[in-house]
Amino acid sequence: MQHEKIEKPVTDRPTDKPSLSFWQIWNMSFGFLGIQYGFGLQQANMSPIFRYLDADEAAIPALWLAGPVTGLLIQPIIGAMSDRTWSARWGRRKPYFLIGALITSLALILMPNSSALWMAASLMWLLDAGLNVTMEPFRAFIGDKLNVQQRTLGFAVQSFFVGFGQTLANLMPFILPVFGLTIAAAGTNNIPDFVKYSFYIGAVAVLGAVLWTVYTTDEYPPENMAEFERQKKEGGGVLGAFTEVAHALREMPPTMRQLWWVKFFTWYGLPLMWQYLSLAIARHAYNAPDADSAGFAEGTRWGSLCFALFNVGCFGISFFLPAIAKVISRRGTHALFLSIGGLGFLSMLLSNDKSIFVIGMTLVGLAWGSIMSMPYVMLSTSVPKERMGVYMGIFNGFIVVPQIINMVTIPFLYDSVLGSDPRNALVLCGICLFLAAGACFFVKETVRSEKAAFPTGPGGN
Repeated sequence: MQHEKIEKPVTDRPTDKPSLSFWQIWNMSFGFLGIQYGFGLQQANMSPIFRYLDADEAAIPALWLAGPVTGLLIQPIIGAMSDRTWSARWGRRKPYFLIGALITSLALILMPNSSALWMAASLMWLLDAGLNVTMEPFRAFIGDKLNVQQRTLGFAVQSFFVGFGQTLANLMPFILPVFGLTIAAAGTNNIPDFVKYSFYIGAVAVLGAVLWTVYTTDEYPPENMAEFERQKKEGGGVLGAFTEVAHALREMPPTMRQLWWVKFFTWYGLPLMWQYLSLAIARHAYNAPDADSAGFAEGTRWGSLCFALFNVGCFGISFFLPAIAKVISRRGTHALFLSIGGLGFLSMLLSNDKSIFVIGMTLVGLAWGSIMSMPYVMLSTSVPKERMGVYMGIFNGFIVVPQIINMVTIPFLYDSVLGSDPRNALVLCGICLFLAAGACFFVKETVRSEKAAFPTGPGGN
């Protein structure tokens, strides 16, 4: 009976925390807009920046390791530390929002002014550290503030901001030249003005969006302050955070373990999209197999447009996901959209016309909306609320470990299995999404008890 008291089917749970209005949920997630603008800038511009600074193409994948490695190291530690943080003025997660936003903004300002490759590579690590410090508490924030019934909407709003923020970043090469900023590289580091101003805008966007959330949203205090203070003294600091991560790994809930295979197949495949989409478009739509070929630049530019429409698909579907999940369940919804994304990648084999890549990436964008929300909803309802931060951080390992495995194994598969064709890499990504969709049906959705009383309203929202 005790087990049934802790873990029940999703449909049997009552509302424990007060429901928030749509705009309260919007405000508490608004900081995600700036974070995702920063991620979008990184994804679209870091490889060109490295090339402007004379990086060898073979070395670029190693330079990109900053993202998964910092995510693997930082997010679980920040999650555990934020679980043990409380200030009457600043709350639990908001201090980390601010610290991460300041680090990110500094890196964004300095990055396009890099004078050497080592400087850009170092700033890449700083940028990823800041983004990870800020992003992890935003995931835990949904679990802190929203009851079970509203978490699907909460993560859907975050998914909307993922798509919208990255769309703005992807469109900067088309927007800023309208205002007279040059496309051609110039100056001491050869980085174009439009890239520099994109990063400066990003620095302001990250800090401004996070400050909006900080000043419009309050946090609930610990339910038992005496017990919280005792646990804080026993497990405070970075060393205590490592200990807490180890305990959380040993006691990982079954639903979270089952989500591993969903995330593994998803994130083993997805890096292939960022690594090879533009190359596939250049080769097959513009007959430009290498950087010296006529049409290669146009192919990569069309790739930026495809990524923009990919993100439009993401934020376009975000607000429909809660209604769909009510009808076919969260795991069913995720399986459906992963399958749509798989079809999007496979459709790119149908034609060499550049439009087929736009259509395919728009379908993949629908899957991206679900990837950015549904697994987090299933996770947040299955883990103990007092460990929400650390489990969200560990869950990020489910994303970065498959990426690292991808970066290690794909060089051995590219020539033999994929035939040295970047479009075949996209097909492999599609197959991975189908495998992830199948793994969804091995996930048992559960909800843990949240019996403690909460304030009747969210305070200063």
